[in-house]
Amino acid sequence: MHAYRSHTCAQLRASDEGATVRLSGWVHRKRDHGGVLFVDLRDHYGLTQIVADSDSPAFATLDGMRVESVITITGNVKLRAEGTANANLATGDVEVYAREVTVQSTAQELPLPVAGEADYPEDIRLRYRFLDLRRERLHKNIVLRSNVIASLRQRMIGQGFTEFQTPILTASSPEGARDYLVPSRVHPGKFYALPQAPQMFKQLLMVAGFDRYFQIAPCFRDEDARADRSPGEFYQLDFEMSYVTQEDVFAAIEPVLHGVFEEFADFDGKGRSVSPLPFKRIPYKESMLKYGNDKPDLRNPLIISDVSDQFKGSGFGRFASIVEAGDVVRAIPAPGTADKSRKFFDDMNSWAQSEGFAGLGYATRKGGEWGGPIAKNHGEDKMSAMAEALGLGPDDGLFFAAGKEAQAAKLAGLARTRVGEQLGLIDPERFEFCWIVDFPMFEYDEDNKKVDFSHNPFSMPQGELEALESKDPLDILAYQYDIVCNGVELSSGAIRNHRPEIMYKAFEIAGYSQQEVDTNFAGMINAFKFGAPPHGGSAPGVDRIVMLLADEPNIREVIVFPMTQKAEDLMMQAPAPATMKQLRELNIRVVEPSKS
Repeated sequence: MHAYRSHTCAQLRASDEGATVRLSGWVHRKRDHGGVLFVDLRDHYGLTQIVADSDSPAFATLDGMRVESVITITGNVKLRAEGTANANLATGDVEVYAREVTVQSTAQELPLPVAGEADYPEDIRLRYRFLDLRRERLHKNIVLRSNVIASLRQRMIGQGFTEFQTPILTASSPEGARDYLVPSRVHPGKFYALPQAPQMFKQLLMVAGFDRYFQIAPCFRDEDARADRSPGEFYQLDFEMSYVTQEDVFAAIEPVLHGVFEEFADFDGKGRSVSPLPFKRIPYKESMLKYGNDKPDLRNPLIISDVSDQFKGSGFGRFASIVEAGDVVRAIPAPGTADKSRKFFDDMNSWAQSEGFAGLGYATRKGGEWGGPIAKNHGEDKMSAMAEALGLGPDDGLFFAAGKEAQAAKLAGLARTRVGEQLGLIDPERFEFCWIVDFPMFEYDEDNKKVDFSHNPFSMPQGELEALESKDPLDILAYQYDIVCNGVELSSGAIRNHRPEIMYKAFEIAGYSQQEVDTNFAGMINAFKFGAPPHGGSAPGVDRIVMLLADEPNIREVIVFPMTQKAEDLMMQAPAPATMKQLRELNIRVVEPSKS
């Protein structure tokens, strides 16, 4: 028999009755039932119940073991007594009567429990992440992550993509987020940068003639954490294709994402549905109007409407003056709220103020009768006409967001989500995908009083050079797109600008000289001068995909060793000061931040 195990802790079944077996694992739980000791033994695969009575030579050792100690048990498989089988456990029909026990490693008193899913402070969980990872939910999430990555890889290869690895030590990019810099020992005073994404390298692979590239790519950005973004590093399914239109890119990646989400939709027994192929295409402008953002959660049925025209010359003077000044009024339906008290509507207004807005207007409706100051001043007939135009029922109320278009859209989008949540309208049993397309190429930077890129400077403008030379920059659309699932942006992508003359012109509009382009993007612009195919791609975030499939609210729950929100690794004590020897080798002197 093997020194440590003949079976895993998930393998034994009723058919193994009478067999002599050896199991190894952690002491998960212990229960003393008056001279009979029950021990749940756990390994990576599952649990097996171990039994030892006072006659067993293993009893004394097991009785003295702390939970999470590692032991090896040799014993006989027995069927559990009638009525004591555990249907929730794969090995629930049997137990192992312990004849021998070997202690492999004893555990000290635990800083957090492994059995159970009690919530613990983040700093404790991350400092002792190796213990946290033993907990069932998190352990399952990390296995799910591995399986998702394997599935993504298999599906990409099946679509004709070839996997390549791009450099980790590279040059700093002047665009995008803040870089992580790495000092060079052999080139004093010079620095590498960790890649924010393999963007330039994957485009260069297309110039090199490889046609369809992908990799599960590590990316590094020195930016703040969010619930759906880990500080420091993250992984993405990075891919690029040559000789493709925007629709070709969609056709290649949609079956991969749809297939993965269908494959793991039943994770943890949830049995969720996935929106059918092809995924919806929603123009950016339409998304900003109807959903108040460019990453809409389509599980929420509420649609925002522009009702500015209906408040022109309105008896509700505040909205009338806002519209007269050239600003907007947006309406968010509140269906079936006739039974809601006024407090529900007032609480929504207070919530909007807590989010930094002036407030959220509202009108109540019950049996077709309107209530609230907006309805009273705007007039019963006009309110009913508005309700008819919006397709509202006699018991559907309304919320209003008014002001500058960008601010009104933002408040309306947030209110749409909150109303959907408060009224239980968002179906948790669905994955709803969509593409956001037709992003504007440029936007006006109010702070610097100049036109700048709005999304991605390397995208191909719709209309190409002719559009750049003849149209108002703020009217030019780009072949840029985002893939969104349940309100989470999985990635941005684009058909790339592969022609130097178009790139120079696009950057000129944004205030960059040809020399600046040649200096800052030398590798890519030089390559394009030697014949570049039309190409495009995207890079769905692996961490976010797994977060959605695991139904976790925070991305840390699907990353093996995440950092804190302050980008600290409490377990490995990173970042840490460098020694004087290291600094001398790198020709670096540390400058302490100013105390002021």
